[in-house]
Amino acid sequence: MPEGHVLEFTGVTKRFGPVTAVDGFSARVEPGVVTGFLGPNGAGKTTSLRILLGLIAATEGTATIGGKRYAQLAHPLQTVGAALEASSFHPGRSAANHLTVYAHAAGIPAARVDDALGAVGLADVAGRKVGGFSLGMRQRLGLAYTLLGDPGVLVLDEPSNGLDPEGIKWMRGFLRELANQGRTVLVSSHLLAEIQQTAQSLLIIARGRLVFQGSLGELTAQDEYATVVDAPDRAALVTALTDAGLPFEQLRTGLAVRGAETTAVGAIAAAAGIALSTLQRRGPALEEVFLDLVNGVRVHESALAPPSGGPVAAPEAAEAEAGVAEEAAAVEPEEPAAESADEAGTTDAPDTDTDPDADEAGAPEAEESTEDAAEFGPPAPTWDADHPTTDADVEADRFFSQYDAPAGDAAPPADAETEPDAEPDTDADAEGGEQR
Repeated sequence: MPEGHVLEFTGVTKRFGPVTAVDGFSARVEPGVVTGFLGPNGAGKTTSLRILLGLIAATEGTATIGGKRYAQLAHPLQTVGAALEASSFHPGRSAANHLTVYAHAAGIPAARVDDALGAVGLADVAGRKVGGFSLGMRQRLGLAYTLLGDPGVLVLDEPSNGLDPEGIKWMRGFLRELANQGRTVLVSSHLLAEIQQTAQSLLIIARGRLVFQGSLGELTAQDEYATVVDAPDRAALVTALTDAGLPFEQLRTGLAVRGAETTAVGAIAAAAGIALSTLQRRGPALEEVFLDLVNGVRVHESALAPPSGGPVAAPEAAEAEAGVAEEAAAVEPEEPAAESADEAGTTDAPDTDTDPDADEAGAPEAEESTEDAAEFGPPAPTWDADHPTTDADVEADRFFSQYDAPAGDAAPPADAETEPDAEPDTDADAEGGEQR
């Protein structure tokens, strides 16, 4: 059984030029539960996770997995499975071939490819080209990659994106099952309702700072809850509560009784012979509490004292600037290894910050890209068979061909629904062989 590890952020700060994307962030993620990582766009979630996975270096502080930095892990893919964003898939290659390349590179047995695809429900389409996959199927393939090494830690960013209602329901149960096996499951999302139905523990971050950590039950104080009760004979109910000495507030939907549990209120009504039409415990909605926390209206005791960091962006521009900073982290010219490390998850990038002038020059394009991705989702990879073949194409095909299945491999079911495949780009394609 895979062993979960404690994820710990200690005073993590990350600055991109004049922008502080993460400011003294400290938190602890325990194994055995699904932990939701919440925050508005540009709050610093992705930057924090990139630091945890060694894709960028923190300006200050540390982020560890089982007490070790990611670069110190002996077997990274067997320890941590991570999917921070929509992965890039070669559309001319099959799902099984895509995972086989990673398994070979990490020294993982090839049998794990079928196990991972089966776990996410893609076993029947293992031989189909990724170019014909829907967004939801691509999302499942990205999840299969995180499971390839059977790791004890899973770090996922928006894992339900692109899934249909049935797929979302499956994802909830799947993540809970992984946590029940003792794994550490950290899920970043901005969908409050989805996290509420999936996670048992929460981390909420705003403007790069922790504003809450704890269980869902600890998110609101007990005195914020009230028992709402009503009856066809409301006058008799008012009399019974008054005689019992319970203060209440009259609402359009009934009576709100504070300081009393539903069992106590129900017992009072039963003793008075009053039939109830409503009896429920009600508190502030998660959305209301979340907005109060990130806007600074509400301060929870679990949040640490404000850290002393570098220059922080103005509050009204913090989300936009931090969003640009997170996008810049993926394209910083000083960090050439970051892109490949994002996909393979095995390389630690050098500790360099983006040049302030370069950051400002690239900001508009990054913002536009971020907004487009938020509205329409990541663009699907394209494959133009009529495009002239380049030296890079030839080299890529030569590399992938060593993992291709023999031409006699079984073909996908004839009734499988898929988009038209690209024109053959290798000899195996021309002969009708499946790409494995």
